[in-house]
Amino acid sequence: MSFLTDWLNGLVQWWVSLSALDLTWLGIGLAGQSMFFLRFLIQWISTERAQKSTVPQIFWYLSCLGAITVFAYGVHRADPVLILGQTVGLVVYLRNIYFIRREKRQEFLPPLGEKKG
Repeated sequence: MSFLTDWLNGLVQWWVSLSALDLTWLGIGLAGQSMFFLRFLIQWISTERAQKSTVPQIFWYLSCLGAITVFAYGVHRADPVLILGQTVGLVVYLRNIYFIRREKRQEFLPPLGEKKG
């Protein structure tokens, strides 16, 4: 019981020592992590509904927003693990969003040489 009590006391001391700026950045970091959780939840629900593995478009947008948010948090904390990890992921997320947008744009453009309408 002493371990749990010591841990909880340490947590309370840490919490009350946070400044308003620290709390703001903590909120930003938690918001980014929440976006990552939501993307997995949405992907899971989508897969269950389809009864096959699917990745809805919102997954990539939430991934991108989560990565940007956690990246900003990592920069604030000067944490190279968060910065590098989110940078690599962000490249993948942005590339997938590029492909999604390119495909949508091609749906509305006529093939070369043809006039629309």
